[in-house]
Amino acid sequence: MPFQLAKHRQSAYALWPDVHFNSPKNLMDTRFARNQMVTQQVRAWEVIDARVLEILETLPRDQFVPRPYRQLAFADTQIPLSHGQVMMAPKVEGRMLQALDPQPDQSVLEIGCGSSFISACLAKMAGEVLSVDIYPEFTVGAAKILKGLGIRNVQLETRDGTQLDWLSQRFDAIVVTGSLPVYQEIYAQHLNIGGRLFVIVGEAPVMEALLVTRVAEDAWSRQSLFETGLPALVNAVRPRHFIF
Repeated sequence: MPFQLAKHRQSAYALWPDVHFNSPKNLMDTRFARNQMVTQQVRAWEVIDARVLEILETLPRDQFVPRPYRQLAFADTQIPLSHGQVMMAPKVEGRMLQALDPQPDQSVLEIGCGSSFISACLAKMAGEVLSVDIYPEFTVGAAKILKGLGIRNVQLETRDGTQLDWLSQRFDAIVVTGSLPVYQEIYAQHLNIGGRLFVIVGEAPVMEALLVTRVAEDAWSRQSLFETGLPALVNAVRPRHFIF
């Protein structure tokens, strides 16, 4: 079933300005920094998948970073976005992509496009990507930058990623780019058999990255990948904390 594009109101946002590093020196510096990121951060965190490494080394990550933080594009850190959101650290992005391993004939659902860097990475690996974000600023910005890079297999919806009652199709891979304080079955229910879900579950100071695989119509397996931290998905269910 083809994805249905939402209608977005056009607006001007300054998060992803048209900046091109045209001078030979800037191009050389950027390529060197990107190579160092992959070599010293991503590979060192047990990312060995050749497709993932090639994408992270060739995709211009700096063009997805808001201008005030562009000097941090290849740093081993999360990068602030608007609305209290962040770009994941490169090594976390690498582990996530390696775990999901979408193939060229497969479909992916992304909950939370943010800067759209992960959207672009997934588009390079998968056949089609549906990316959902609650903030029009992010989906409009994503449409602009993805079009500028010639990436045409990502479709964008401005919707609440915690509500999927409008969505009937299943996917081969799903990634939730905000953490879930409490694990929710809603995402795994939208996997094809054999499909993989990447999600970060828990609350600070301890959150766990999980890979959930649908092994049968009514059965799923879970694999713990690593511990990390990430802002919660907007409107995600939170546990009740009792005060005695």
